[in-house]
Amino acid sequence: MGKIAFVFAGQGAQYPGMGEDICQTSKAAQQVFELSEAMRPGTMAQCFSGTPEELSLTVNTQPCLYTVDLAIAEAVKERGIVPDAVAGFSLGEIAALTFAGMLERRDGFSLVMRRGELMNEAAQANPGAMAAVMRLAPRQVEQLAEQYGVFAVNYNSPAQTVVAGPEDKLPAFLKAVKEQRGMAVALAVSGAFHSPLMKTAAEGLKQVLAQLAYHAPWCPVYANATAEVYPQNPEEAKALTAAQVISPVRWQQSIEAMINQGFDTFIEVGAGKTLTGLIRKIAPKATAVCVEKREDLEKEEFTHVTK
Repeated sequence: MGKIAFVFAGQGAQYPGMGEDICQTSKAAQQVFELSEAMRPGTMAQCFSGTPEELSLTVNTQPCLYTVDLAIAEAVKERGIVPDAVAGFSLGEIAALTFAGMLERRDGFSLVMRRGELMNEAAQANPGAMAAVMRLAPRQVEQLAEQYGVFAVNYNSPAQTVVAGPEDKLPAFLKAVKEQRGMAVALAVSGAFHSPLMKTAAEGLKQVLAQLAYHAPWCPVYANATAEVYPQNPEEAKALTAAQVISPVRWQQSIEAMINQGFDTFIEVGAGKTLTGLIRKIAPKATAVCVEKREDLEKEEFTHVTK
């Protein structure tokens, strides 16, 4: 077997009831939930019984999904599975940084709470929207985005690129995609994330990160913005974390970089199965499995990975 990577789910994967089963099953997961609850009362209730509308609010989504991601990763590690590297999709990158030890748990949760607030404020000040484009090559999407004043922000797989931009720019772009025989689906998000419209959020994060300590990680963390391993220098690492909210998520390139480094097994930790599906499209020969509930730890495909 080659190397194993944990990949942490991003915003959009949340759903009511997420993490409850794992919290009841794993002591390591329970400890993660308890810390989040102590720092932000009501977090567990939102994860376990919150409404879809409540969970869709960025200020709630980010701390809740971060907690679930980190809790599930710790539950898998508790079973004796230790990754050789980690990566997280957008919000998931903060959970990945914390899991790898670059951030203390309390600092990671403080950061993600403030990140959600700052991104929400930026979205309200600069209303934007996002859409996933299929059936067009990433380069085609980039050219159309530039032409219509939007931005390619998520390179999800060879067959899917997400764009973001001002609300009034998206309709013309979507029409152009259709004319090019592509398919576009508007995303149910509250802002133009990972685009220049998040500039004020990036600036705010710089101030927050200046007060936090970054440590040497016990395993490499692949960065969304560069598709490379996070730098060891703390100040460079902080700058990269702040810039992430205005930088494209280079997910396809990150997975390809890990494949080139000998990774052949990817375990998605967190809510949903989105990343598992994307990895299977990016690297069909790799093993991609997801863990979000206790039963997933018992599945044959997962026990095969753990041997």
